[in-house]
Amino acid sequence: MKSITSRDNPQVKLWKRLAQETTAYRKTEQFWLEGDHLCRAAIERGVRPLQVVMTESFQVEQGEKWMDLTDQVFVLPDALFDSLSGLESPARMGFVVAWGAEKQVLPDQPTVVLDRLQDAGNVGAILRCASAFGYRQVLAVKGTAALWSPKVLRAGMGAHFGLKLLESVGESDVAALQVPILTTSSHEGPFLHEMLRRGDLPSPCAWVFGHEGQGVSEALMAMARHSVRIAQPGGEESLNVATAAAICLHASASVGL
Repeated sequence: MKSITSRDNPQVKLWKRLAQETTAYRKTEQFWLEGDHLCRAAIERGVRPLQVVMTESFQVEQGEKWMDLTDQVFVLPDALFDSLSGLESPARMGFVVAWGAEKQVLPDQPTVVLDRLQDAGNVGAILRCASAFGYRQVLAVKGTAALWSPKVLRAGMGAHFGLKLLESVGESDVAALQVPILTTSSHEGPFLHEMLRRGDLPSPCAWVFGHEGQGVSEALMAMARHSVRIAQPGGEESLNVATAAAICLHASASVGL
């Protein structure tokens, strides 16, 4: 265990970069997890940290529980840890974890495709739904929020560690999928609940969810077997993309139950 007290320490500068910069993980090949809940979720999925970083107060209360995960354990004054955290309420401990880009698309797997989604909260929420409903592969089209950014990791609440995540994919990668592709539409196509009732909802499949304002691109729309509507008897014009994804993925998970 090593104690660090200076803001100018190179390790502290690196942790701050990982905790606050959206795409730092791509250059450093490391990402930052903050908070015992998220770190425990990673451990439960077999992840082991390169480094454990904790505050002095956390070390006194719980430090021994985390000491055996790595030989690189660092303790910081609480105020110094707060200064590197990207959270409004810093969580007093974090992991540095090795990262490597996934490159191989699995063509026959149930898949979620994110088409240029911008909001980190939406992306993280969809990853949680994908994991919960049995989807094991997520393809993020170039222009989608960085999947391993601190905000998406927080919103995903551990879902990342049960998913195969590919970033910056192109249309050819989506076209390589061998499962039926489905998209959503506000105004046309069959209703989701009717497809489910008739047994017409394919499983496994790939769901494509598009940009919050522009929707799914024309090129990806052209690949879809169906453009599916979600019934909205209350009359709203459209649903938040993460809400729509939860409904669609749950419906697919219900096939055969």
